[in-house]
Amino acid sequence: MIGGSISRWTMTYFAAALTWLLAVLTLMIVGIGHPATDLAAPDTLVLVHVVCIGWLSLAMCGALFQFVPVLVARPLFSERWALPALALLTAGLVSLLAGFMALGGRLPSAPWLLPLGAVLLVTGFSLVVVDLGLTAWQRPTGPARFVLVGLASLCATVVFGTVFAFALAGWAGRIGEVVLARGIPLHAIAGLGGWLTLTAMGVSYRLLAMFMLAPDVEDRQSRLTLVAGALAVAMIVGGGAAAIGFGAGLNTVLAIAALLGLVCATLYGRDLASIFRTRKRHHLELNMRMALLSFASLAGTGLLGVALVSTATLPMHVGALAFLAVFGWLSGLVLAKLYKIVAFLTWLETYGPVMGRAPTPRVQDLVAERRATKWFATYYVSVWMGTLALLAKEPDAFRMAAVAMTVGVVGIVHEIVRIRRLEDVASPLRLPAGAVAPHLLFAKT
Repeated sequence: MIGGSISRWTMTYFAAALTWLLAVLTLMIVGIGHPATDLAAPDTLVLVHVVCIGWLSLAMCGALFQFVPVLVARPLFSERWALPALALLTAGLVSLLAGFMALGGRLPSAPWLLPLGAVLLVTGFSLVVVDLGLTAWQRPTGPARFVLVGLASLCATVVFGTVFAFALAGWAGRIGEVVLARGIPLHAIAGLGGWLTLTAMGVSYRLLAMFMLAPDVEDRQSRLTLVAGALAVAMIVGGGAAAIGFGAGLNTVLAIAALLGLVCATLYGRDLASIFRTRKRHHLELNMRMALLSFASLAGTGLLGVALVSTATLPMHVGALAFLAVFGWLSGLVLAKLYKIVAFLTWLETYGPVMGRAPTPRVQDLVAERRATKWFATYYVSVWMGTLALLAKEPDAFRMAAVAMTVGVVGIVHEIVRIRRLEDVASPLRLPAGAVAPHLLFAKT
């Protein structure tokens, strides 16, 4: 990777993220949170924040610490901030979850837990934003622009969340209560749409082109996609905040932002088609084939959103829409890319130092795609079945789908651990002279 070294703590972020993903699947299986309870119930807040902060945000941060330096061909501003940021984010999430559980009566009342969690999360995300932002700002072109807009969206998401935490504790006054009463859609859309989706789009441009040996998407072309997405986020954050401030309704703001979001998704689909059409590697590896299923889930999310709005049933099925977006699009893409990223980084760490001095395996020799395919297939099919169960309001069927999702994720995690331990590399090539076996949870170099 030109311009980038191996991030020491990326694997640690991935391990923490996968642990939280298994935790949220367990919560869904035992019936904690939506659909067993209301969308606004404390149990659902636990579920949502484990998914969005513990799983998706930690996985995204770990990937960005590795790939932002690659995007801009500059070293990371501060490698030393990555581990303290992870510790602060983990402590903040635990405190926040404890606060939600106290709200729901599962723990003794402790209103200070929510503000404490918010302060810890603000501090942790600040380290991430400053570190990645200063790195990306050195060369703000192409995919790096998506990262910068994603980081700005993360800031907006964190600000809304902090106000909510203080308001739930009764420490935010009248203004905080008004923002809490009306601002939750803005917080959710800025996080899922701005931070996670726009950042995933930006990173995917470079990863897809790199792993399929395709030319980068023209800068003018990807810039149009980003402008549509950035305008959607700006409409949500700026327009939504103004509407709350003036006591106006949010329907117009949400409608305009949704239209801009659909334009962004459509342009992103055009950009992806360009990458796949011009690739030099015609055989698609497993991670690419599975990424296609996540792109299909993104398209399905858009179509489902249009159908629900046109039939005036969005409030009834917003949980199903969010589930498909979070687990079909975002989580599916992250799992597919983790499978490749872990293999790629493990190969670089283990065999890069001895390249040219000893026979080494290919990156593909670290994986067993035929065995892993069934775990990914299990995951995607169960996500789609879970979406249908939510639309049909069948909680028992949803829990069965969650069990199947867990089977798929456990299988994928097992494959990732095997990659990290070089268990699928033929013994003559596994550890040539001078090569050192990688640590499971962090990079030694």
